Amino acid sequence: MARVATSGLALLGGEPAVRVRDEGTFRWPIVTPEMEAAVLGVLRRGAMSDVDVTQQFEAEFAAWLGTRHALAHNTGTAALHAAMFAVGVGRGDEVICPSLTYWASCLPAYALGAAVVFADVEPDTLCLDPADVARKVGPRTRAIVAVHYAAHPADMDPLMAIAERHGVKVIEDASHAHGALYKGRMVGTFGHAAAFSLMSGKSMAIGEGGMLATDDRRIYERAVLFGHYERHGSLELDDLRAAAGLPWGGVKYRMHQLSSAVGRVQLRSYPAQMAEIDAAMNLFWDLLEGVPGVRAHRPPKGSGTTKGGWYAPAGHYRPEELGGLSVGRFCEALRAEGFPARPGVNRPLHLHPLFEDVDVYGDGRPTRWAFRDGGALADSLPVTEAVPGRTFGVPWFKKPNRAVIEQHAAAVRKVVDHHRELLAGDQDADVGGGTWGMSTPTRS
Repeated sequence: MARVATSGLALLGGEPAVRVRDEGTFRWPIVTPEMEAAVLGVLRRGAMSDVDVTQQFEAEFAAWLGTRHALAHNTGTAALHAAMFAVGVGRGDEVICPSLTYWASCLPAYALGAAVVFADVEPDTLCLDPADVARKVGPRTRAIVAVHYAAHPADMDPLMAIAERHGVKVIEDASHAHGALYKGRMVGTFGHAAAFSLMSGKSMAIGEGGMLATDDRRIYERAVLFGHYERHGSLELDDLRAAAGLPWGGVKYRMHQLSSAVGRVQLRSYPAQMAEIDAAMNLFWDLLEGVPGVRAHRPPKGSGTTKGGWYAPAGHYRPEELGGLSVGRFCEALRAEGFPARPGVNRPLHLHPLFEDVDVYGDGRPTRWAFRDGGALADSLPVTEAVPGRTFGVPWFKKPNRAVIEQHAAAVRKVVDHHRELLAGDQDADVGGGTWGMSTPTRS
């Protein structure tokens, strides 16, 4: 890419680097006439709360993913809750999860009477560090939640080996990584169960909804029992059928069929859309290869591991290569250039008062360590705690529009080239960036 002549940083009075505007590069989800017709078909026959379209969607999703079973839920959070119950999480158990994630990856454990143990992440993938997971497994561990964070697959082989060695279950939270591959195989097919969010901001966007996937018939049927009372007639395992008829979880988790209808159409469109996103995001990072201070958050090329839909794309930031410039000041300069950057990704959950101090269920001490005979959990998560100052959000390009992507890459190069001009005004105010939810820059 030819370097763009500049008249100085926009933050300091120069002209912004990003000038081309094209909403089509960022628009998401893409609503088609086929989607609209599918939704109207459900509406006109009053079938919003039926299950026929949903069951078709489940069968198609399972076939696409490569699992025996898929069970649709009204949210990804519900799918995670059901998955935890289905693999046996209950009172007094512990669930190991990264702290660097959206809260739904772990908080459903509280509703089952279990506690959360946080493990650190690897600095390059931002996913669970298997070595720290191995240190955190204890006698109360029932499940490990492997989050494929910001679309990057977790290192599943060692995580599955740890689970096998200790007799615990693995739940993949693939809500960020629809269609991503780990060593050539689709994420969501490694653990004992997997959960996907399908809300309108995700890379596979159907409006609102979630999907549980598994190869294990017992896990599938326990999830049906938990929140799908209207489908108990499909149960095959005798010991589970004996107590069927009412939802074991006391919840109603079925997906409404407007989402199912959109999901069926989206599933057919998604592989081609995913290919366009992949081409666009890889082009962006290829243009920045070798630029000091920034690194792509993506698997090595040729590894057979891919990012799929690139949900919540982020970059690694290396302040030591830019004179110690804080990520907050770096992002402030990028925003002035027309590049919608934010410092950090998710804030580490273990630092939130809900996990530090709150006694949710009246146990007499904070819920997260209510069952620990030895007292409070001591978190040692140095990599996770450093992430807010060493990551930044980048635009989520949906189409490989070269002119738009080149100008955004030029904005990064410009800020890097002029970084010394930013040091004098660097108050380091936004180093603790990120949010408790997910916040994704999508457009200029």
